[in-house]
Amino acid sequence: MRALVQRVKYGSVTIDDKKVGEISAGLVILLGVGVDDTEKDAAYLATKCAHLRIFPDDKGNMNRSVLEVGGEVLIISQFTLYGDTRKGRRPSFIHSAHPETSEPLYETFIEYVRALKIPVATGKFGAMMLVEIHNDGPVTLMLESTSSNQV
Repeated sequence: MRALVQRVKYGSVTIDDKKVGEISAGLVILLGVGVDDTEKDAAYLATKCAHLRIFPDDKGNMNRSVLEVGGEVLIISQFTLYGDTRKGRRPSFIHSAHPETSEPLYETFIEYVRALKIPVATGKFGAMMLVEIHNDGPVTLMLESTSSNQV
């Protein structure tokens, strides 16, 4: 499982000209599910994202998590995080899980984050979405669960 995590001042997602999710300061997480991922990967990565210390403390050092600063999280499904561009010019998505596998794991990831009492907004799995991200810093990190290390 892969999570592209961005520290933001604001994030929103719009589907068919209707805003379906919105957050103020916190994290936007673009989440990709790989073919070998399990619920264990979702639990690990949700915990890792929630406790990732990328918010400034009183001295300006990245030393606080989204939990500690009372931030919100916007989670968007993003199968293209598994796009392999090493050969040719068109990405291959053979390492990205099929929707019947990835959607339940995406939902499981969301529930793990919510269980930590973090306010969560989401997009809609499989939908064409317009995602607005006001990256703060900019701070952007790629996180992976252990199953993701095969690619």
